[in-house]
Amino acid sequence: MLELGRMLRGMVAILAVVGFAGCSSGDPEPDGGKLTVSMMQNALLKPADIGPTWKAPPESAPPATLVSVCGGDTDPAIIPGKPSLASAPLSDEGTKGVQSLTQYALVYDDIISAATALATLRAVADACPKSVQRPAKTGDRQEPAYTETANTSSLEEGSWAGFVTVRHKQYDKAHPATADVAVVVLTRANVVLVDQYAIYRLGRSDASANPQFAADWQKLIGTTLSRLP
Repeated sequence: MLELGRMLRGMVAILAVVGFAGCSSGDPEPDGGKLTVSMMQNALLKPADIGPTWKAPPESAPPATLVSVCGGDTDPAIIPGKPSLASAPLSDEGTKGVQSLTQYALVYDDIISAATALATLRAVADACPKSVQRPAKTGDRQEPAYTETANTSSLEEGSWAGFVTVRHKQYDKAHPATADVAVVVLTRANVVLVDQYAIYRLGRSDASANPQFAADWQKLIGTTLSRLP
């Protein structure tokens, strides 16, 4: 159980991901090491798996895109190919910040399609700039000016392999706050799992990441993988 404290409602708009969703139809039949949509949906974390303050949004239409891998002003990544989809977005909003977990399982017909999808998303991650600076935004999506760094590295978790892109966002001194984001993309057999864990904290003027951040995202992804055969 994570004990990160409750987070701020006013930052929820920054965390919005287009098209929170449930599960699509077209579950492939189990075939050797093949994973199905229902298996993946059951493995994705629910609010009770993380903590009492976590919630799931109302169900909506399946998303057409994933999360943004690079951050900054980049668009969400396009879903590679035509997989069946399972997803489970979660958030924890409080008085000092907000944290979210956005989970997608892309279930393909075969291993080659899944491997191709992983390579496509890795190419996106490898093209991410190491550092970006953005001016303040106004209008519906208000956000102070910030500097954001990103680093991508290979990742292996048991029989799953892929990469993780870790981002750290530092807001300007007039609006002390930080944001840490980990986008994990792993594949096994015919599935690509995409998880984004993000935590926004107010009142932080230092540039360091949350010391528990790395342990937290690793624990979340590890818990999901442990539920699969």
